[in-house]
Amino acid sequence: MSTALGIEMKTTPVPMIADSDLQRAANALSNVLADTFILYLKTHNFHWNVTGPMFGTLHRMFEEQYNELWLAVDAIAERIRSLGFSAPGSYGEFTRLTYLHETPAATNASEMIAELLRDHETTARTARSALAVARTAVDAPTEDLLTQRLAAHEKAAWMLRSLLSEEGEIAR
Repeated sequence: MSTALGIEMKTTPVPMIADSDLQRAANALSNVLADTFILYLKTHNFHWNVTGPMFGTLHRMFEEQYNELWLAVDAIAERIRSLGFSAPGSYGEFTRLTYLHETPAATNASEMIAELLRDHETTARTARSALAVARTAVDAPTEDLLTQRLAAHEKAAWMLRSLLSEEGEIAR
Protein backbone atom coordinates (compact mmCIF):
# COMPACT_ATOMS: atom_id res chain seq x y z
CA MET A 1 0.00 0.00 0.00
CA SER A 2 1.32 3.42 -0.89
CA THR A 3 0.47 6.63 0.95
CA ALA A 4 0.24 10.21 -0.32
CA LEU A 5 3.89 10.59 0.66
CA GLY A 6 4.84 7.62 -1.47
CA ILE A 7 5.89 5.49 1.51
CA GLU A 8 5.09 1.81 1.23
CA MET A 9 3.03 0.60 4.19
CA LYS A 10 2.07 -2.90 5.16
CA THR A 11 -1.04 -3.44 7.20
CA THR A 12 -1.63 -6.21 9.63
CA PRO A 13 -5.23 -7.00 10.47
CA VAL A 14 -6.14 -6.36 14.10
CA PRO A 15 -7.80 -9.42 15.63
CA MET A 16 -11.32 -8.65 16.73
CA ILE A 17 -12.84 -9.82 19.99
CA ALA A 18 -15.47 -12.52 19.57
CA ASP A 19 -19.07 -11.31 19.94
CA SER A 20 -19.66 -13.70 22.84
CA ASP A 21 -16.60 -12.31 24.67
CA LEU A 22 -17.81 -8.75 24.02
CA GLN A 23 -21.21 -9.64 25.47
CA ARG A 24 -19.65 -11.21 28.58
CA ALA A 25 -17.40 -8.16 29.07
CA ALA A 26 -20.35 -5.76 28.68
CA ASN A 27 -22.42 -7.81 31.14
CA ALA A 28 -19.59 -7.84 33.69
CA LEU A 29 -19.11 -4.09 33.24
CA SER A 30 -22.85 -3.60 33.75
CA ASN A 31 -22.54 -5.24 37.19
CA VAL A 32 -19.60 -2.95 38.02
CA LEU A 33 -21.60 0.05 36.80
CA ALA A 34 -24.58 -0.91 38.96
CA ASP A 35 -22.43 -1.39 42.06
CA THR A 36 -20.65 1.90 41.39
CA PHE A 37 -23.86 3.86 40.91
CA ILE A 38 -25.53 2.44 44.03
CA LEU A 39 -22.34 3.10 46.03
CA TYR A 40 -22.22 6.66 44.62
CA LEU A 41 -25.81 7.27 45.72
CA LYS A 42 -25.24 5.85 49.20
CA THR A 43 -22.01 7.82 49.68
CA HIS A 44 -23.71 11.04 48.61
CA ASN A 45 -26.55 10.34 51.04
CA PHE A 46 -24.08 9.80 53.89
CA HIS A 47 -22.26 13.02 52.93
CA TRP A 48 -25.53 14.89 53.40
CA ASN A 49 -26.57 13.16 56.61
CA VAL A 50 -23.42 12.46 58.63
CA THR A 51 -23.32 13.99 62.11
CA GLY A 52 -21.10 13.79 65.15
CA PRO A 53 -17.61 14.78 66.26
CA MET A 54 -16.02 13.65 62.97
CA PHE A 55 -18.55 15.54 60.85
CA GLY A 56 -16.05 17.76 59.00
CA THR A 57 -13.60 14.96 58.23
CA LEU A 58 -16.28 12.52 57.10
CA HIS A 59 -18.27 15.14 55.18
CA ARG A 60 -15.14 15.97 53.12
CA MET A 61 -14.09 12.32 52.72
CA PHE A 62 -17.54 11.25 51.54
CA GLU A 63 -17.58 14.16 49.08
CA GLU A 64 -14.23 13.12 47.62
CA GLN A 65 -15.45 9.54 47.34
CA TYR A 66 -18.78 10.32 45.70
CA ASN A 67 -17.10 12.67 43.20
CA GLU A 68 -14.65 9.91 42.25
CA LEU A 69 -17.51 7.40 41.93
CA TRP A 70 -19.54 9.80 39.76
CA LEU A 71 -16.68 10.11 37.27
CA ALA A 72 -16.25 6.33 37.31
CA VAL A 73 -19.92 5.78 36.46
CA ASP A 74 -19.45 7.75 33.25
CA ALA A 75 -16.22 5.97 32.27
CA ILE A 76 -17.74 2.53 32.85
CA ALA A 77 -20.92 3.34 30.91
CA GLU A 78 -18.90 4.75 28.01
CA ARG A 79 -16.76 1.59 27.91
CA ILE A 80 -19.92 -0.52 27.66
CA ARG A 81 -21.06 1.69 24.77
CA SER A 82 -17.67 1.42 23.05
CA LEU A 83 -18.05 -2.37 23.16
CA GLY A 84 -21.27 -1.91 21.18
CA PHE A 85 -23.88 -2.43 23.91
CA SER A 86 -26.37 -0.22 25.73
CA ALA A 87 -25.36 0.77 29.22
CA PRO A 88 -27.94 0.22 31.95
CA GLY A 89 -29.23 3.55 33.17
CA SER A 90 -32.32 3.14 35.29
CA TYR A 91 -32.61 2.58 39.01
CA GLY A 92 -34.54 -0.64 38.26
CA GLU A 93 -31.72 -1.97 36.11
CA PHE A 94 -29.12 -0.99 38.69
CA THR A 95 -30.98 -2.70 41.53
CA ARG A 96 -31.28 -5.86 39.41
CA LEU A 97 -27.57 -5.86 38.46
CA THR A 98 -25.92 -4.76 41.71
CA TYR A 99 -24.37 -7.00 44.35
CA LEU A 100 -24.86 -4.30 46.99
CA HIS A 101 -27.73 -4.45 49.45
CA GLU A 102 -30.02 -1.70 50.59
CA THR A 103 -29.96 -1.56 54.37
CA PRO A 104 -31.99 0.43 56.84
CA ALA A 105 -30.68 3.96 57.11
CA ALA A 106 -27.42 4.19 59.02
CA THR A 107 -28.01 6.26 62.10
CA ASN A 108 -24.48 7.23 63.09
CA ALA A 109 -21.09 7.86 61.54
CA SER A 110 -19.64 4.48 62.55
CA GLU A 111 -22.51 2.63 60.87
CA MET A 112 -22.07 4.75 57.74
CA ILE A 113 -18.35 4.01 57.62
CA ALA A 114 -18.92 0.28 58.16
CA GLU A 115 -21.58 0.13 55.45
CA LEU A 116 -19.42 1.98 52.91
CA LEU A 117 -16.50 -0.30 53.79
CA ARG A 118 -18.61 -3.41 53.06
CA ASP A 119 -19.84 -1.87 49.81
CA HIS A 120 -16.36 -0.91 48.60
CA GLU A 121 -15.14 -4.44 49.37
CA THR A 122 -18.09 -5.93 47.48
CA THR A 123 -17.56 -3.58 44.54
CA ALA A 124 -13.86 -4.51 44.49
CA ARG A 125 -14.87 -8.19 44.24
CA THR A 126 -17.26 -7.32 41.40
CA ALA A 127 -14.48 -5.44 39.58
CA ARG A 128 -12.02 -8.30 40.15
CA SER A 129 -14.52 -10.78 38.66
CA ALA A 130 -15.12 -8.49 35.67
CA LEU A 131 -11.36 -8.13 35.24
CA ALA A 132 -11.07 -11.91 34.82
CA VAL A 133 -13.71 -11.73 32.08
CA ALA A 134 -11.83 -8.91 30.33
CA ARG A 135 -8.57 -10.85 30.51
CA THR A 136 -10.22 -13.91 28.98
CA ALA A 137 -11.53 -11.71 26.17
CA VAL A 138 -8.07 -10.11 25.73
CA ASP A 139 -9.79 -6.72 26.08
CA ALA A 140 -6.95 -4.47 27.25
CA PRO A 141 -8.95 -1.20 27.51
CA THR A 142 -11.54 -2.89 29.74
CA GLU A 143 -8.75 -4.51 31.77
CA ASP A 144 -7.16 -1.10 32.27
CA LEU A 145 -10.42 0.51 33.37
CA LEU A 146 -11.18 -2.32 35.78
CA THR A 147 -7.66 -2.30 37.22
CA GLN A 148 -8.11 1.40 37.99
CA ARG A 149 -11.54 0.75 39.56
CA LEU A 150 -10.17 -2.10 41.67
CA ALA A 151 -7.37 0.12 42.97
CA ALA A 152 -9.82 2.93 43.80
CA HIS A 153 -12.14 0.62 45.77
CA GLU A 154 -9.29 -1.05 47.63
CA LYS A 155 -7.90 2.36 48.62
CA ALA A 156 -11.30 3.62 49.77
CA ALA A 157 -11.81 0.40 51.78
CA TRP A 158 -8.41 0.84 53.42
CA MET A 159 -9.23 4.43 54.41
CA LEU A 160 -12.64 3.49 55.80
CA ARG A 161 -11.22 0.43 57.61
CA SER A 162 -8.60 2.68 59.20
CA LEU A 163 -11.33 4.88 60.65
CA LEU A 164 -12.94 1.88 62.32
CA SER A 165 -9.80 0.35 63.79
CA GLU A 166 -9.01 0.84 67.45
CA GLU A 167 -5.82 2.71 68.32
CA GLY A 168 -2.93 0.27 68.50
CA GLU A 169 -4.89 -2.41 66.62
CA ILE A 170 -3.38 -3.53 63.35
CA ALA A 171 -5.85 -3.03 60.53
CA ARG A 172 -6.23 -5.90 58.12
